[in-house]
Amino acid sequence: MDHPAALKHPHAQDVASILAALRSDTQRGLDSAEAQARLARHGPNRLPEVKARSAWLRLALQFHSPLIYVLLAAAGLTLLLHDFTDSGVIVGVVIVNAIIGFLQEGRAEQALAAVRRLLAQRAVVLRDGLHQEIDAAALVPGDVVLIEGGSRVPADLRLFEARSLRVDEAALTGESVAVDKSVASVADDAALAERRCMTWAGTEVRYGQARGVVVATGPTTELGRIGHLVSAVPRSDTPLTRRLDHFARQITLFIVVASALIFIWGLWLEALPPLEVFLAVVGLAVAAIPEGLPAIVTIVLALGARAMARHHALLRRLPAAETLGSVNVICTDKTGTLTRNEMTAVGVLLPDATLAVSGAGYAPKGEFSIDGKPHAPAQDAALQALARAALLCNDAQLQHDAEDGWSVVGDPTEGALLTLARKAGLDEAREHAAAPRVDVIPFESDRRYMATLHHDHHGHGFVLLKGAPERVLARCIHSADGLPLRRDAWDARIAQAAASGQRLLAIARRDVPAARTSLGAEDIAGFTLLGLVALQDPPRPEAAAAVAECKRAGIRVLMITGDHALTAAAIGKQLGLRGAGVLSGPEIDTLDASALRARLQTTDVIARASPEHKLRLVAALKADGAQVAMTGDGVNDAPALKAADIGVAMGLRGTDAARAAADLVLGDDNFASVAHAVREGRRLFDNISKALLFILPTNGGEAGVILLAVLLGWALPVSASQILWVNLVTEITLSVALAFEPAEPGIMRRPPRAPGAALLSGAMLARIAYVSLLMMASTFIAFEWELARGVGIDAARTAAVNMLVIGEMVYLFNMRRFTASSIDFGVLRGNAAALWACALLALAQALFTYAPPLQAVFHTRALDASAWLLLGVLGAAKFLAVEAEKWWLRRRGVSF
Repeated sequence: MDHPAALKHPHAQDVASILAALRSDTQRGLDSAEAQARLARHGPNRLPEVKARSAWLRLALQFHSPLIYVLLAAAGLTLLLHDFTDSGVIVGVVIVNAIIGFLQEGRAEQALAAVRRLLAQRAVVLRDGLHQEIDAAALVPGDVVLIEGGSRVPADLRLFEARSLRVDEAALTGESVAVDKSVASVADDAALAERRCMTWAGTEVRYGQARGVVVATGPTTELGRIGHLVSAVPRSDTPLTRRLDHFARQITLFIVVASALIFIWGLWLEALPPLEVFLAVVGLAVAAIPEGLPAIVTIVLALGARAMARHHALLRRLPAAETLGSVNVICTDKTGTLTRNEMTAVGVLLPDATLAVSGAGYAPKGEFSIDGKPHAPAQDAALQALARAALLCNDAQLQHDAEDGWSVVGDPTEGALLTLARKAGLDEAREHAAAPRVDVIPFESDRRYMATLHHDHHGHGFVLLKGAPERVLARCIHSADGLPLRRDAWDARIAQAAASGQRLLAIARRDVPAARTSLGAEDIAGFTLLGLVALQDPPRPEAAAAVAECKRAGIRVLMITGDHALTAAAIGKQLGLRGAGVLSGPEIDTLDASALRARLQTTDVIARASPEHKLRLVAALKADGAQVAMTGDGVNDAPALKAADIGVAMGLRGTDAARAAADLVLGDDNFASVAHAVREGRRLFDNISKALLFILPTNGGEAGVILLAVLLGWALPVSASQILWVNLVTEITLSVALAFEPAEPGIMRRPPRAPGAALLSGAMLARIAYVSLLMMASTFIAFEWELARGVGIDAARTAAVNMLVIGEMVYLFNMRRFTASSIDFGVLRGNAAALWACALLALAQALFTYAPPLQAVFHTRALDASAWLLLGVLGAAKFLAVEAEKWWLRRRGVSF
């Protein structure tokens, strides 16, 4: 019985039972022949490769979209008119969109590949009684593995020997500090982060040494289980993608039905020639199809991606740019996202005072204060004594890099103590030279303290003790003030600090004879307590402001972490979240789907959450109709990042697995960048809405002109080729200009859009219909006026085409503001692209009207001053008519 599946809950079994089940031995390990046999049975210690779809299939699927069908239909219709330039533009848009989608496919495979890279490459194993370094892929259940500081755990191990072992499990469990490991078994239902006798594949050993027996390899490890979760989670379509697909189906159906009805009407009821009716139907279809819409959407999103990148938010797929603007819940990881993932000393408890310490991270910048009043550390002998002991009884080192800033080599907690000592004005080199270390009792998880022996150069010796408060206080008899230790008073202060989510370390000193050269168990007694240091992985300074901004924008922020409930509640309170009644992972296991949704309404903080819990939380929120964004940086976040409507990974501290599963990567690991990305996402959706409100009425007006002419049996005011010209020149000028629009005032003070809201609201549809009628009316007036002047049908059509273009130009400035008035000079500022677009369009129309080559192609004629005066008056009237509608909407309090 050597398969890990036979080992149910190895963390709850004693080592002897596990070794017997795996037929292994702590002194010899496995023999080579047995190891090879097990490798053949269980397979290599690596995560399975997932067969990806072929490149040809991925490319073909890029064309499987209703909007692409509409574009291809438009290309076919323009080919019928021998307009090869416009056909080429449309086909080019389709190909570019397909290439972008093709390159961004296969993201699940990338996420799995990133998880696989977390597995160690080499491992030190005991086989045939000898230590051997082997390829980690050759590990099998029952192998005895040796791990030490600086190495990566190669498989899931049940420890049977550990010396001062601390393992960084933040990427897997969300634990903010390195975890002390031991060999004692724990309860069956212990959370993953509390299984101290286990080490997990892919985690990093920070300190100490240990030996353990392999109980799971490859896909059966905790890391493999997360890889399976990533591969099993389907990628959600973005709200924009869903809305555009639905819109494309609707407009396709409308165009097909309308074209068929018009063909039947003209052929049988109006008895028009078949070719003339067919050309009219082609013109109607070309006018109605918004062939430039995908290009405009892509341009808007690409410009948004550039704007986000300037604020350290890097998009992995363009449609996700808009998604952030519609989220109403942000589920954020704590460690490394809301906090710095750097332990910091935030307080010092001395016998007669409690000091607060400012600053965050390992940078030795910060001040001491008592009750908010500055406190000079150089004048406080008790603080100097504690800081000196924290510096000397310490194995870490601080490093400074011009690019990466301050970092720690060694245990993060000890790094925080070095930073505290520097803030107190002490220098490591000087202090170590003044009191060199003679001996040490290293920290071990069963002792939970560290002791060092020092001699100064004046004939004095002393022992320093640092560790868990309950262990250190039990070995103290006095306080630093010389009075007997009052254990009850110190216990009360310890409980108060722990309730704030702070981790405490006690520091003590004992004088010994100068002749003492070694430490023994008898020396660890009779100490004087110097004080305690309160440590915390503090919130980022800008995180609270970002959370508050999200709340003002109607976005709920949930903090989901693998850390302890007390720590999570304390951090949540500092950030302005509801920390009372923290929801824990074990409680989630007891709740069904409906109970979980109800429980989520009572708190904003979730602690001790596993990857499965995070998936359930995302599913519960989405079942309640929420649009969910998930932020995170660890391997344990990857499945939920992929399951959320938009996943946001940390770029600096985030794992490859998290970045590969995410839609957006924050280059500065700053939660405040999420709030800015939300603002940018809302601006993008506004600009896409403005583009729709611009394109659809103009297309509607063009189609309406042809529709009305056919229904009434009149001459067509514009030909199909002329409509193509209008679409081409306006969509590469005026429509693109709207992509550069700045954010509307108060964009972060309005609630998010409802997830199920239609792409076009009722007010927007009314605007489209109203402007379409204005376009139709102004075009027919210009056409009929010119015919009445006797200038001929070609000149009348030239006037009609120019009327369409002028109507679109003035409507562009209407649309720069949804409902706010555009009757001021401010509408000419803030978007230089709009002015350039109008200038280019005026030049294009001048060539269309007066250049002989274009006159020959489009059958246009030069217009006189009277015609231009009429077109100017009609354009101004149309601008004022739209402004009147906006005034009416403001009066009624209607917004888009």
